[in-house]
Amino acid sequence: MSMTLLSEHEALLSAARDARENAYAPYSHFTVGAALDTGDGHVFLGCNVENASYGLTMCAERVAIGTAVTAGYRNFATIAVAGPDGVVTSPCGACRQVLAEFNPNMTVVFTTPDGPVTTTVAELLPHSFGPLV
Repeated sequence: MSMTLLSEHEALLSAARDARENAYAPYSHFTVGAALDTGDGHVFLGCNVENASYGLTMCAERVAIGTAVTAGYRNFATIAVAGPDGVVTSPCGACRQVLAEFNPNMTVVFTTPDGPVTTTVAELLPHSFGPLV
């Protein structure tokens, strides 16, 4: 994992922070935004959407993936995830698995108290379960 942030990732992380403003988090008050880059100039946003039945809560990363898939996209290069300022907000295990479904080599940028971290899905979820080919 790298603490270096390229300017292209800064813009994506800024978009994730903007998406975070639309989060619906009345229970946890832990707002998260995601910005998913297809690598060809398209960016899809997501924010977490909580539910009183906690298991039905949707994470920002999965909302962004779902929106992109609905628009016909299947190839993703980078996802940026931004949670509350000063808090580590890496994708949860379920989101890591969903991201791995589409591209285990996808770049992941997420916020920490020490600044953004850049890594890959494969580094976050080694030996992930994958589609049968």
